[in-house]
Amino acid sequence: MGDAVDIAERRGRPHFVGFLDEWEASFAQFLMNRLHFERFLLWGGHEEAERVMFGAFPFYREPETASFPFQPLTILYRKGDSLGHRDFLGGLLSRGVQRESIGDILVEEGRAVVFVRDEVASFLVDQTAKIGKVGVRISAGAQTPYPVAHRFEPLSFVVASARLDCLVAALAGMSREKAVSCVSAGLVTLNHQEETSPSCRVEEGSKLSVRGKGKFIIDRLGPLTKKGRLCVSGRKYI
Repeated sequence: MGDAVDIAERRGRPHFVGFLDEWEASFAQFLMNRLHFERFLLWGGHEEAERVMFGAFPFYREPETASFPFQPLTILYRKGDSLGHRDFLGGLLSRGVQRESIGDILVEEGRAVVFVRDEVASFLVDQTAKIGKVGVRISAGAQTPYPVAHRFEPLSFVVASARLDCLVAALAGMSREKAVSCVSAGLVTLNHQEETSPSCRVEEGSKLSVRGKGKFIIDRLGPLTKKGRLCVSGRKYI
């Protein structure tokens, strides 16, 4: 990302990196804050994108999503066929395309929308007739609304405090002691980064991932019960 900033500032043209995963995007945001560089944008083609491209822009251009060098592709298949995210990702990667060239893959019955870098779009359209053993038809562009990016199961529970170990225990359905061991062993990420301190405080809006148990969003912390315990509302990715 530092090189992208250098190109934008010294050569006066936008430069793009990615697609980035959530941890890489979080690090990019952190790095830009340290560099005091504000003319950047993280964009993945839709508002809930998990994989995004980083764009650094020169002083004379406002960051804009239309400048990003990627596009959506539509993959159509029979509604009776069962295809998921892993099937599409594996099928596209088997064409020799690098993972960094593929953004989010949004799947619904009979249709998938995948965001890919411009330089591989035509190749994938021409070379993709099957995903696994399922025949597909792939074309440039995609109609909105796109398939739903995420589905969630709502959660609500009461914990002693907003400490990470307390929340992990409740979310993963394990004892407090086991949650401490889980966090200490590096099996938990908080906002896309490994967190090994069980006493770490969790904020509203945080994303937690517990290996083998799932991924969660903490939407609300509070209010307190009459006994001083903390009410928590959140969601689990399904």
